[in-house]
Amino acid sequence: MTKDTRRSLLVLSGGHPYEEEPFAALIQFLGRELGGLAKVTWDVEHLIHPDAEEAVAGGAAEEADALLFYDMGGYTFGDGTVTSRPPSEGFKAAVRRRFASGKGAVAIHHALAGWAEWPEWAEMLGGRFFYQPGQWQGRAVPDSGYRHDVSYEARVVASHPVTEGLPESFPVTDELYLCQIDESAVHPLIRARHDFTRDNFYSAASAVAGAMFSREGWEHAEGSNLVAWWRQVDKAPLVYCQFGDGPETYSNPHVQRVLVNALRFTSGDTP
Repeated sequence: MTKDTRRSLLVLSGGHPYEEEPFAALIQFLGRELGGLAKVTWDVEHLIHPDAEEAVAGGAAEEADALLFYDMGGYTFGDGTVTSRPPSEGFKAAVRRRFASGKGAVAIHHALAGWAEWPEWAEMLGGRFFYQPGQWQGRAVPDSGYRHDVSYEARVVASHPVTEGLPESFPVTDELYLCQIDESAVHPLIRARHDFTRDNFYSAASAVAGAMFSREGWEHAEGSNLVAWWRQVDKAPLVYCQFGDGPETYSNPHVQRVLVNALRFTSGDTP
C-alpha cells in the first residue's frame, strides 16, 4: 500500500488500574517501531475514560490509522460490589463504523472484560472475562478466574503477520485468565503452556467482594489456553492478545513484537 508520511495511533485506557509511566513508555515505543524502515512518522494519542468514550463517539477512532484498546469500560467498583453500564450509543456506532470501513483494531488484556452491558463487544472479540456469573452464548456461566505473575511459555501456533519474527515459543510472566473464549469463532495465533483449570486460578467475584486470591465455593470448567487470536469483524480484522498486566510484560521484546505486528496488520500495513 502507499504509505503516508504521517499516520496516527490511538490508544484507549481506563476502567482498570495499570502502571502509567511504564505503559506510556510502551506506547511511545510502539509509535516509534510502527514507522520502522518505512520512515513513516506515527503520531500517538492516548485517551483515558471517560474522555476516551466521548472522543470515540465524536469520531476519534474512525480517524486513527491504528487503534489499541487497553481499556475496561463500563464498570464501577466499590464496597465489595461492582455495577456496570453500556457505552453511549455514539461510542457503539463509532466502533461499528470503524470496522465497517475496513479499519481494524487491537485489544489487549483487560479489554476482554470491558463493556459487560454491550454483548456485541464480546462477540467482536470472540470471548469475555466475567466479573460476576452471567450468560454466555445462551448458557449460564460462572465468574471468570485470574492468576497474577504466571511464568509460562507462549507457543506460536500459526504463521501469520502477527506472529512474524517470533520464535516458536518464548517466555512470558504475566496475568492469565480462565474465561470464556469461543475458539470456533477465532483464528488462533498463540497458546500458553499452562493448565487452564479451576485449581490454577482465583475467583474474580470473590476478589470484587474483598477476598483476593480465593477460590472457595467457586467452580469453573477447564478453559482455553489461547492467549492471542484474530477474527474478522465486518470488513476489518480485530486482534486480541491476553498479554499486558504490567511493566514486565510491557518490556518483554516478544510481546512488543506481537503488538507492533498486530497494529501493522490491523492498520493495513501487512496483508
